[in-house]
Amino acid sequence: MPRGNDQQTKVHFKGKEDDFVIFVDSAKAVEDWKKDSSIPLAQVVSGWKVFVTHKQGTQGILDAASNGALESEFGTSKDDDVVKQILEKGDVQNTDAKQRSGDTNIANGPTVAH
Repeated sequence: MPRGNDQQTKVHFKGKEDDFVIFVDSAKAVEDWKKDSSIPLAQVVSGWKVFVTHKQGTQGILDAASNGALESEFGTSKDDDVVKQILEKGDVQNTDAKQRSGDTNIANGPTVAH
């Protein structure tokens, strides 16, 4: 049975030089935060990591964004300020995580030498 096929929500921001992605709890949490910015960001953001995709949109390999990349795009490298800008200007996207399915019983199959 497949495991790990939970839904992921991320916010994608297409910058001048690169694409940035942050993961959030849900699209509703982002919308609620946009309406009422007194909601703590900790209730919206899943992890305080800003990722860069090297102009691959949301599909590329996610690397941690360097302070230099954040400074040149957002004018600051402070996580709070960068995350706020991405939440305000980015696009929310829901995706299903890739399902994982493993071998259920490898003792009964061609992988075992007889």
